[in-house]
Amino acid sequence: MSNIRKWNFIGALLITMVLLAGCTTIGTATESGGASSYLPIIIFIALMIAMMYFMTIRPQQKKQKEMQKLLESLRKGDSVITASGIYGKIERIGKESIVLEVESGATIRVTRNSIAGKIQQQ
Repeated sequence: MSNIRKWNFIGALLITMVLLAGCTTIGTATESGGASSYLPIIIFIALMIAMMYFMTIRPQQKKQKEMQKLLESLRKGDSVITASGIYGKIERIGKESIVLEVESGATIRVTRNSIAGKIQQQ
């Protein structure tokens, strides 16, 4: 599902939940004296927190784990691409940086976190 469609769906779901919570709150407040009028609001807040976790926090954690696994698997001689689009072959790996040899034979030093992915050799 694309990001735009996902957020449109979430927006429609939130509006529906707000309307339902509002209708339920008005009905229960007049009938029971307002004692149980907080239940729909609590359910709404819990659903909002759950949606935020599953739509934003969990995918971000998964992406961070994949990136950490990629950085740990880098070895000398691997062909990589940086986040800025530079292709190179790893010459040396340090704690904070990696030295890449680019196509012209020049070497450049980049931070470990700037590596975007490995390139499969053809």
